[in-house]
Amino acid sequence: MSPYQMNAYALALTAVGEIIQHYDSDKMFPALGFGAKLPPDGRVSHEFPLNGNQENPSCCGIDGILEAYHHSLRTVQLYGPTNFAPVVTHVARNAAEVQDGSQYYVLLIITDGVISDMAQTKEAIVNAAKLPMSIIIVGVGQAEFDAMVELDGDDVRISSRGKLAERDIVQFVPFRDYVDRTGNHVLSMARLARDVLAEIPDQLVSYMKTQGIRPRPPPEASASSPSQSPACTPPASPLHTHI
Repeated sequence: MSPYQMNAYALALTAVGEIIQHYDSDKMFPALGFGAKLPPDGRVSHEFPLNGNQENPSCCGIDGILEAYHHSLRTVQLYGPTNFAPVVTHVARNAAEVQDGSQYYVLLIITDGVISDMAQTKEAIVNAAKLPMSIIIVGVGQAEFDAMVELDGDDVRISSRGKLAERDIVQFVPFRDYVDRTGNHVLSMARLARDVLAEIPDQLVSYMKTQGIRPRPPPEASASSPSQSPACTPPASPLHTHI
């Protein structure tokens, strides 16, 4: 952490978060960390709340996530291996509870590209492909992202134990392609937004079609109808974003 500028993770979190936050009406985002030893006993966790609240990992807006992230960096010890499957499974459990088309979940994973549980992660993604859920993976740093490209499944649909994913639910974006040489500034938010969100609409529609869920008619506008929920209020939103 530097007092003068954001690190790569915070910059990616802010840039991508600013794009996808508008699809969540209450702006409350469950934010989870993976790959750290937690106080007080030093146990290794791949599914811990950044805000330290086991009962409610939700943070208020992007600023709340950043605050929780920086707090977490000061309190946990970063530690390998890097496992994705627990967080994917965490969000999949939530998505499995609401499959009537009223909710859709988006998991944003920000990572340096190293992944230790590839087989388990592929299995978790294959299982999640039948749920109302999409995954955006943002690769940070200069590492090779071959594993992330494989998870993306654009060229070859991922499979696990001989079972093919029902649909492609993963979009991978290498963040370095969108920042300047210093890595401190995003060159084009419009291009980043386009590429981050490129596959979400089709993924959402494909889920609804496979479930035979048709759109509801739009509500009739009236002078007395409530306005959109203000940020960070309790009402459930139709699209849930997990970080």
